[in-house]
Amino acid sequence: MDRTIKSALISVFYKDGLEPIVRKLHELGVALYSTGGTQTFIEQLGIPCTAVETVTGYPSILGGRVKTLHPKVFGGILARRDYEDDQKHVKEYEIPLLDLVIVDLYPFEETIKQTTEEKTIIEKIDIGGVSLIRAAGKNFKDVCIVASRHQYPQLLELLEKQNGNTTLSDRRQFAAAAFTECAHYDVAIAGYFNHSADASNFQLSFGNKYPLRYGENPHQQAAFYGDLDDLFEKLNGKELSYNNLVDVDAACQIISEFQDPAFAIIKHTNVCGIAERNDIGEAWEAALAGDPESAFGGVLIANRPIDAETAQKVNALFFEILIAPSYSPEALTTLKSKKNRILLQQKKTFYPTKEYKRILNGILVQGADNKNFAEWIESGAQPTTEAEKQDLLFANIVCKHLKSNAIALVKNKQLIGKGCGQTSRIDALRLAIDKAKQFGFPLHGAAMASDAFFPFDDCVRLAHTEGISAIIQPGGSVRDNDSIQFCKENNIAMVITQTRHFKH
Repeated sequence: MDRTIKSALISVFYKDGLEPIVRKLHELGVALYSTGGTQTFIEQLGIPCTAVETVTGYPSILGGRVKTLHPKVFGGILARRDYEDDQKHVKEYEIPLLDLVIVDLYPFEETIKQTTEEKTIIEKIDIGGVSLIRAAGKNFKDVCIVASRHQYPQLLELLEKQNGNTTLSDRRQFAAAAFTECAHYDVAIAGYFNHSADASNFQLSFGNKYPLRYGENPHQQAAFYGDLDDLFEKLNGKELSYNNLVDVDAACQIISEFQDPAFAIIKHTNVCGIAERNDIGEAWEAALAGDPESAFGGVLIANRPIDAETAQKVNALFFEILIAPSYSPEALTTLKSKKNRILLQQKKTFYPTKEYKRILNGILVQGADNKNFAEWIESGAQPTTEAEKQDLLFANIVCKHLKSNAIALVKNKQLIGKGCGQTSRIDALRLAIDKAKQFGFPLHGAAMASDAFFPFDDCVRLAHTEGISAIIQPGGSVRDNDSIQFCKENNIAMVITQTRHFKH
């Protein structure tokens, strides 16, 4: 069922990209109706336009809050062309039929990013625009709705190719996009009002679809929804994959926790190498030394600019992605030597406030794990030395970012061994010890972190056998005293944090 566009209502916030559409509609003999700034824009192009006020008999009132909310406007949109009673009302009340509605909503999301002033934010909640979109979308059998300036190219192509005609399929497609636009807009508003309240429904909406070649495996379809450009500038390399993005997220989260120059290497969301040093080049060498085998093909991240010398060192390794706040020109020349290698310049620090997970037939929502410890309870043979304290703090952060069950071994702010994703805590420790020994790290004087309590004293006994001298753990086991007593009897420092860091 084709429809010819004979009249159009245009009411938009941003005018970018509108001119060629207006000119094409005028060329096709389409009668144009508009309001306020949009009407002025059209008339300045030398194109006639009827003010909505002349149709409704009412001016724009309440400071522009009410312009299009009138039966003559909504009647012209909602009137069904093949319903006799609808057409009687159209004639009786002299309602102009509207075949095309173009709306670009007030920029609510942009506004809440730019200000916290409630008065300004509230005034960017669009009422008339959303109502126009819903009305035109509901009557898609007769009316074409364009609900975003991002659809202007699609509309212009349709006008040019089809000479102002629209098919039912065209109108249904635009309506689907329009209702999606409304839903996203309403979720953003609800999110603003529910920011500090307990919402009864889970609502989340992301735009900016970023198509991916496939998901975690080649047989899985996937896409990313979000604004990568807000966080990164891609300087080199192929398109990011599903697995790349998962590792980039993990990398950004862990590096945000370190203030001194730090370098981290991520594989399958777990950190396999990380170190803090006086400069970023030294941090890279120490991070790589922690597990050079796992680093192959990893995602790398630094919290300092990459200079030419560091770039030369990093360039020797095969890796998928490097993230840094900036790069020297010489560093970029070196690192761009491999065309598929992804180089990201991080614009801002990222750490989530909430986490989401699909589970069963619903969604789990939780606050992000953004607390490293609630208490610092010295529970071992003696208080920790300053060097031990720094290593324990470092190890505790690293352990928080490893999959449970997790153990991290650290010496001189360098990860020297880790065990993660194990079904028992003693297995995680055995794996961490084996990793350290594999790459020649002596464990005497090392610090150990555990993401959860020790259910038995087997871990502290094994740690003591290997020469580990300081331990940090949440505590909370009914048998905590077994581990504490062993540490006191064997000259081991132990800190209990009362903060568990499970990560599944």
